[in-house]
Amino acid sequence: MKRRELIEGALLGGALTGSGLNAFGQSPAGHQPQEASFTRKGEVVIERAVPGKPHAGKVLAAIQPHADDVPLFAGGLVAKLIAEGYTGYLIRTTNDEMTGGGSRGEGVLHNEQDNEAVARALGLKKTYDLSYRNHRLDAPSPQDFKGRLILLFRLLQVDTIVSYDHWGLYEENPDHYVTAAVVESAGWMAGMSKDYPEQLEAGLKPHGVKEKYYFARGPQIANRVVDISGTIDRKVESIRAVATQGPGGENGARLRARLAARRLRLPILGNDDETANRNYIKHVVLDLDSLHERAVPSDKEVGAPYGFEWAERFRYIGPYASRLEDYVSRNAVRI
Repeated sequence: MKRRELIEGALLGGALTGSGLNAFGQSPAGHQPQEASFTRKGEVVIERAVPGKPHAGKVLAAIQPHADDVPLFAGGLVAKLIAEGYTGYLIRTTNDEMTGGGSRGEGVLHNEQDNEAVARALGLKKTYDLSYRNHRLDAPSPQDFKGRLILLFRLLQVDTIVSYDHWGLYEENPDHYVTAAVVESAGWMAGMSKDYPEQLEAGLKPHGVKEKYYFARGPQIANRVVDISGTIDRKVESIRAVATQGPGGENGARLRARLAARRLRLPILGNDDETANRNYIKHVVLDLDSLHERAVPSDKEVGAPYGFEWAERFRYIGPYASRLEDYVSRNAVRI
């Protein structure tokens, strides 16, 4: 496939690219979904849930500028990987002071509490707050920021990261694109033996990140679609945990009350506030009210072309295969 064709197709949001559909969204005759956990379709790899604990012993770091980022864009993936054996950590890079009601100080406190609740909802072991100023992440020293992440990657022996895509398009929030850029370079530099040698003298060892799942809230060259149908309820719980900002909290209950005042009801909101809050997230936030102004498809729309009820999309970068090792394994002879 020519580079221009790949980019144009991928920027459609991954809805058609590699889905087994042609350029008109039609399914070729005889096309059947495959059952393997990883299925390559064109330039997109389809990742399904795997039974058991195939990732036991591996470490995941979910890195977000704000308490609602991972829940909204990667909560299903994180819950899936934890269910498959990962030990996970949540790293938040800002203090979220610009969100929520009340004063900035109250926003910092309430978002910190929400962030802890997100970690519990997704099954993550511990949270780390770097606490940079909200909306000012382009002001501090990138080197300081990078060094702190490298320290955590080495300390925790992180194998896989989930975070914003440095190469996502039309991102306005400096917290998002600065975090993405620093995460990308820190994951690579953590494996170098001459970067931050004082960390090595303290007993840490070089440890580069092997796998990256990058998400975006705008157009993105996505190459992986992850079926999150089995973890959608965990994702909903993680969004529900973010009561201070975003679409979590009591939004469903408030909508139910507004409708009741007009003598109306939405059946999807159920008969009590707790059901209304959860179903509001699932059926409104993750389906009807996607970020369409940013060309971001809903989780329903991402999954539909592949036969999944719910799915998330990512730019995935995995371990680099050694062509020399492959050549040696195929051609070496005993002497």
